[in-house]
Amino acid sequence: MSIRNKVFIVGGTGFLGYHTILEFLNNGWEATAVGLPSALPESSFPPGINLILRDIIAIPDEELLDLLGDHQAFVFAAGMDDRVIPKKPAYPKFHRANVEVPVHLLMLAKQAGIKNAVVFGSYFAHFHRLWPNLKLADRHPYIRSRVAKENAVTSIPGLNVSVLELPYIFGDAFGKRSLWYPLVQYLRAMPFILCMHGGTACISVKTVGKAAYSVIKRGEGNTFYPICQENLTWSQLLTRLALAEGRRIKVVAFPTWIIKLGMHIIFLFLKSQGKESGLNPLFFSDMQCAQTFLDSEFACKTLGYQLDDLDESFKATMDSCRRNIARGIKF
Repeated sequence: MSIRNKVFIVGGTGFLGYHTILEFLNNGWEATAVGLPSALPESSFPPGINLILRDIIAIPDEELLDLLGDHQAFVFAAGMDDRVIPKKPAYPKFHRANVEVPVHLLMLAKQAGIKNAVVFGSYFAHFHRLWPNLKLADRHPYIRSRVAKENAVTSIPGLNVSVLELPYIFGDAFGKRSLWYPLVQYLRAMPFILCMHGGTACISVKTVGKAAYSVIKRGEGNTFYPICQENLTWSQLLTRLALAEGRRIKVVAFPTWIIKLGMHIIFLFLKSQGKESGLNPLFFSDMQCAQTFLDSEFACKTLGYQLDDLDESFKATMDSCRRNIARGIKF
């Protein structure tokens, strides 16, 4: 009887982690998934998963080393994202969640004998390298933490760590709160839609899972992989999301100066509350109104994973939001 490979996934009950687990299971692996309690019952997770519903930073190192011991790969799919707006100063909190925690866990994974790991990152780190004039890491605590994380995790000797730099992600949230819920509500409520100029790279959550598996199997260690399925203007993205529900909408682009004014108001409001956004509103419009597009073929060809249908992921996103409403999930 052949021995099955095992992957250890931190954040396994989250949006990205859950779909990544499914991809490894589909390829004959077993998985240990550590994550916070999910909206899904444990019975919703397929066979082949050792599910540990605990905050990983509360698990003693000795226990973690025992858990990691018989695994061949490690995936970090957790961290603090830009939707969190902490009290000022924000950076220490982002650094703790996005740099200190993954580095500590990767060091334990190395100590346990694991050789290959993948960490989920952000395409903002890619644009930090590409557009140095925007000073993204200097101006945005969240982006600074993502850049620091990439530099730290790929510098661990004796461990092959690759980073997937992720753009905006769509797909089925499987009972969890969909991060697209506010936008979907806006799409459904307004007779016409106002948006900004520029656009973004997009990807489905299933493709993220495929890319993570491919990185473990074929990736080069200590490498950054910006991944993408399609590049869409904001107008195109909103139109495609509405079409996923069979609706046609009219989209009108705001002048950029209005976006900047609105961001300035948000900055002043947060300052009055003693809070600091991970994405500084005074400068974030420079990103949001630009074309943050990625090469959709580079990583796909390098790693050999297959793309799925992005429109199906748009539909799954809209369906997730509808189920959220039906289940009374608050936002």
